[in-house]
Amino acid sequence: MASKAGDAVEIDVDGLDVRLSSPDRVYFPARGETKLDLLQYYLAVGPGIVNALRERPCMLHRFPKGVDGDKVHQKRVPAGAPPWLETVRVTFPRYHRTADELCVTHLAHVAWAVQMSTVEFHPWNSRRDDVELPDEWRIDLDPMPDADWGTVRRVAGVVQEVLEELGAVGHPKTSGGNGLHVYVRIPPVHGFTDVRRAALAFAREVERRSPDVTTTWWRKDRDPTALFVDYNQNARDHTLAAAYSVRGNPEATVSTPVTWAEVADVEPGDFTIATVPARFAELGDLHADIDAHPFDLAPLLEWADRDEAAGAEVPPEPDAG
Repeated sequence: MASKAGDAVEIDVDGLDVRLSSPDRVYFPARGETKLDLLQYYLAVGPGIVNALRERPCMLHRFPKGVDGDKVHQKRVPAGAPPWLETVRVTFPRYHRTADELCVTHLAHVAWAVQMSTVEFHPWNSRRDDVELPDEWRIDLDPMPDADWGTVRRVAGVVQEVLEELGAVGHPKTSGGNGLHVYVRIPPVHGFTDVRRAALAFAREVERRSPDVTTTWWRKDRDPTALFVDYNQNARDHTLAAAYSVRGNPEATVSTPVTWAEVADVEPGDFTIATVPARFAELGDLHADIDAHPFDLAPLLEWADRDEAAGAEVPPEPDAG
């Protein structure tokens, strides 16, 4: 329920009141969708976005003037946030800093972030019980500038094949851009360095099976027609747009869970804030059962040991916040 309050609306979000200022401000110029449309989208997929963000430190990508304006990467929850908002403290050792980041446990936390002009939600792959121990392995299929969606589809098939051989259950989703993400739940027993090593070992195996793949993205001579399996997204403080997160582009595309069978047919632009609510109402959250399928990284760490013993180059660790 919403009631007018000057140029704002007051919205009851599962028992908590959220004030939305400038509801009519156009955020997505392709179809004229507004800040209120953005909030209504997130309310429509509420269980899905909360499941994707639950108890994870979350960086916010804010667009105070809409997606045609400047983007603000915000880690710290500002002073004056409502008392019911939840946070988790994370440290950035390189810079000797800390930040109290949003920690979603309730749909009103998402609505508050939208009021703060958040379009994209970028959670860590660890939870607040121990932010140094990831519980999610993320496979990011990131096409180079001259790679097409057909390349993404082909590599996704190889990824599915290798995951099945390992006995791992992958949960795919569109990136909301030109790529595809696959998430695998893991027990929170390894640090970021080992999870990244395991992700790199998996990427190398995919590369061995596909001429479309590179794992050497940091090199200057990388192939612009190839696809990078971005294992660095498992490094500390590296984040991806969450499942059901809107992306900051004029078309308001959404990073949307899909089935493996759908990968052959979907197009990157199929899923937007205008189309995903009906899909969610019909199918529910395709990632709802992700916690029920944890995968032990031990086989991948053995692959990493094997590759390194054979002389595989170990790429440098990316910077962490």
